[in-house]
Amino acid sequence: MPAPIDWLLASSEPWTRYRTRLDLSGLPSDDPAVQQDRQAMLDNPQVRGLMTGAAAWVERPIKRHNDASHPLTMLAMLMDFGIRAEDAGMGAILQSILAHQSPEGAYRSLVSISQAFGGSGTDQWAWMLCDAPVMLYVVLGLLRDVPSQPDTAASLERAAQHLLHLVQENGWRCVCASELGRFRGPGRKDDPCPIANLYVLKALAVLGERRDVSIGHEVRAGAEVLLSHWEHQTERKLYMFGIGSDYRKLKYPFVWYDILHVVDVLSHFSFVHADPRFRAMVATITSQADDQGRYTAGSMYQAWKGWSFADKKAASPWLTFLVWRILKRLGTDSR
Repeated sequence: MPAPIDWLLASSEPWTRYRTRLDLSGLPSDDPAVQQDRQAMLDNPQVRGLMTGAAAWVERPIKRHNDASHPLTMLAMLMDFGIRAEDAGMGAILQSILAHQSPEGAYRSLVSISQAFGGSGTDQWAWMLCDAPVMLYVVLGLLRDVPSQPDTAASLERAAQHLLHLVQENGWRCVCASELGRFRGPGRKDDPCPIANLYVLKALAVLGERRDVSIGHEVRAGAEVLLSHWEHQTERKLYMFGIGSDYRKLKYPFVWYDILHVVDVLSHFSFVHADPRFRAMVATITSQADDQGRYTAGSMYQAWKGWSFADKKAASPWLTFLVWRILKRLGTDSR
């Protein structure tokens, strides 16, 4: 079954049409149809609302990292769609993120950790491995297709090296800035954290698209965390992350640890494509297609009610695009 390109291009979602033309049809960014859909995306009220909401990232502290309504989620969504620093209001957001880079190199967020969990109970600028990589992903997205100026290139390099230097033999563990005191996630200290590994790999995948980066031991270690977690899913949880029925449901935005998010990130790395564990995850996703190769959300975030990817009763153009883009990366975009 071929990808439902015509259905995707007939969608009312300009972000879906835009990414379909680029990522599935392979059209260049200066193609008139691509440019038309991109402008329609920028003019779309839902996207404009995202851009307005994302600007509040400097004001609203992160209190829990699975908060789908947080401005950081909006920023990541805009990067998924293809919004860049040149677009309205995005340049100011980029400069604000760069201005909050920590001495260690990580991009910081405003966080609030209660005293019950080892924090101060006050709002403070700091980094954790479950938000710093997302901030790097946002910066990389905002600078998409834009040659880096020397200062920006140096900032990106510091942020990337900070993440790489934190890797252990079993991937990335739960780590945060020293100013957050005793805070640590609810898992064994020496265990890798699945969501941290997922976010770091996501940022490194996009970083690799900007320059000739070889696949090093860090990326392989992070990928093995996610693949091994699937392999041993019935044996134990890592930092309370389990792999059960909820994990298998298709869900967007990419806020947390679920199958579509994991497979989308891993699909960037060709060395996992033939891994039977990865193939089993892909098969779990593709088994959820309807007879026209379209996909419907199996779960949703209430904060995004009204978007097609948060409708469990109708096929979603955006979710369908995301799955077929994975298959395109694997060279199996015809089932």
